[in-house]
Amino acid sequence: MIEVFMTRIHELTVVVYAFSVLLYFFDFLHHNQKANRIAFWLLAFVWILQTVFLSSYMIRTGRFPVLTIFEGLYFYAWVLVTLSLGINRLLRVDFIVFFTNILGFIVMAIHTFAPMQYHSHIMAKQLVSELLLIHITMAILSYGAFSLSFVFSTLYLLQYDLLKRKKWGTRLIRLADLEKLERLSYIFAVIGVPMLLLSLILGLQWAFLMVPGMPWYDMKIIGSFILLTAYSIFLYLRIVKNLSGRKLAIWNTASFLIVIINFFLFGQLSSFHLWYA
Repeated sequence: MIEVFMTRIHELTVVVYAFSVLLYFFDFLHHNQKANRIAFWLLAFVWILQTVFLSSYMIRTGRFPVLTIFEGLYFYAWVLVTLSLGINRLLRVDFIVFFTNILGFIVMAIHTFAPMQYHSHIMAKQLVSELLLIHITMAILSYGAFSLSFVFSTLYLLQYDLLKRKKWGTRLIRLADLEKLERLSYIFAVIGVPMLLLSLILGLQWAFLMVPGMPWYDMKIIGSFILLTAYSIFLYLRIVKNLSGRKLAIWNTASFLIVIINFFLFGQLSSFHLWYA
């Protein structure tokens, strides 16, 4: 019973940690103080959960939890979160906090879903299955965000074409203005990129556990990283290069083609996704 309870704490910690990283990513792009504050309090909640687990583990075992690789991983993740909270409060170096917590999330995910640390084979198998479920869910949610981003970019291009050809009428009026369409397209891309990144982290962890000798040149893996790169370039062009308008919308619609290819074609060409997914 205690083992199940501690397992649920691990899973809750990873989920809350993921939301914190997502909000820190949004703040990283837009310097949004509200997102930063929410991310901080979520991270503080993660720290509380981690501290509760570490304290109960030390009471139960009567020693400091660093003697095994998995104990060390958890303590390392706790240290990263502690440092992040301290940096955020004392130094206000937000970019360091964001990138530190990406590393912390990776470490936390490895620890939480590594079945070797659990004595129960059934529990370990259940955890790996739940890891796969979270990976697939986050990937599909990111695809949904990219799909909406694509729709808004398509509407932008349609509206742009109608205005350029001076096709005034009901259709033009019913479409939102270009600025709003562009902003919504960008917002959903901002949501999709970190969600896909977290999904890939969890997916690689699952593949490492379940597919020994997994070929890293697998088409699904390559396609996913190409997709992440394409939308990361989209954000780079929008934020750093201040690119906007028709060219950016075209890039976004072209990037969505990678979503389609990765979902339908690369999935069929994958050497292991067909077996397990």
